[in-house]
Amino acid sequence: MPADIQSIERNPKFRELVEARKLLGGSLTLLIIIIYFGFILLIAFDPKLLGTPISGVITLGIPVGLFVIVAAFVLTGIYVLRANATYDVLTKEIIEESK
Repeated sequence: MPADIQSIERNPKFRELVEARKLLGGSLTLLIIIIYFGFILLIAFDPKLLGTPISGVITLGIPVGLFVIVAAFVLTGIYVLRANATYDVLTKEIIEESK
């Protein structure tokens, strides 16, 4: 079994897969952290801005908060689409080559 693991780890496609996943995952994680903490910092340092009415009782904070939630779903969707289109193909190729 360890010989199989070592042969997989030496495979250039495996290294490509690891690097691609690390880059995309890190980038998307950093982006959602910036969005989320930007929202939190906006609440902390300029709450009046988010309390600005835009239509009746709806304030600016509601669409901004919804943006944070939707952004998390969209970024997750981007990762899933990329994983299904690219990472799964590479994983299957690596498995086939290791047999």
